[in-house]
Amino acid sequence: MNRAFVVATAALALLTSAGKSFADERALGAVGDEVIAHQRQALTAATADAGFGPQSPRDIGSKTGTNRRSFGTAPQRQTMNLCNIHLHKNAEHRGGDFTTHAGNGDGTGKGTGYRYDGKLNKAELAPSHVTTGASAHGDLATGDTIEIHFVYSSAEVSPGPTLAACISEAITNPQLRVEAIVAVLVNDHAAADFTQLATVQKISGYFQVPNLPENLGDPVSYAGSTTGPDYNEKASPFQVSWSVRPKVVKIDISSVASWLSKNLFKEDHAHGVRNLVIDPELLSPID
Repeated sequence: MNRAFVVATAALALLTSAGKSFADERALGAVGDEVIAHQRQALTAATADAGFGPQSPRDIGSKTGTNRRSFGTAPQRQTMNLCNIHLHKNAEHRGGDFTTHAGNGDGTGKGTGYRYDGKLNKAELAPSHVTTGASAHGDLATGDTIEIHFVYSSAEVSPGPTLAACISEAITNPQLRVEAIVAVLVNDHAAADFTQLATVQKISGYFQVPNLPENLGDPVSYAGSTTGPDYNEKASPFQVSWSVRPKVVKIDISSVASWLSKNLFKEDHAHGVRNLVIDPELLSPID
């Protein structure tokens, strides 16, 4: 079957399943379906026969993938250095408790991705009195979904801003691992505290985040890449071992505001979301 037809058909099925019509999207200020389709076509064209490895994000509920570019699976996080923490507004991955499509967004990663499928009560949804992660593209509010990326490197590095913190003069091509957690923000001081969850300590010689939740289901592990909307129309050249938890944790929004106001990584807002990668030739098979 023609590759372009497979990609276009998959894209149409995904967009249709989101339950939003073209008119609905435009009413929300989002780009039309044809813009996302064009971006996916551009990604396919840019990567055809170019030898790129598997990409991220993906639907973690699907094991389908025909990209056979192989690289060694990164070690477990306990023997790597935590080098960066950042978060995205809405989940970049789809699956588990986060399959509700947020819409096409603005075409540059804002207003798209996937949301928590569950229901929150009135108290949890009460507006926060503290502005959280304000930027030119808005801020975070109760009820919002975020995907948090804890990035680990095999290099001898210290935690710091951006992916640059994950490489060193001694090792410019380290193995990379991302432990991904999806959360929903609530107005509840009894919910998880992000400042505690993101606390960094040195344990047995490695920078670690010892408070990662262990009750969010078995992580889905796969070979992929770095993410972010800069790669909507081109491939990421970085090789990443991913572990994505399928269940969602509720996090107190005030603790996210506190962390964004001061952290080692100079993060002050939630990043945009890369289009879900659906081309089988850009996805690794999941065992």
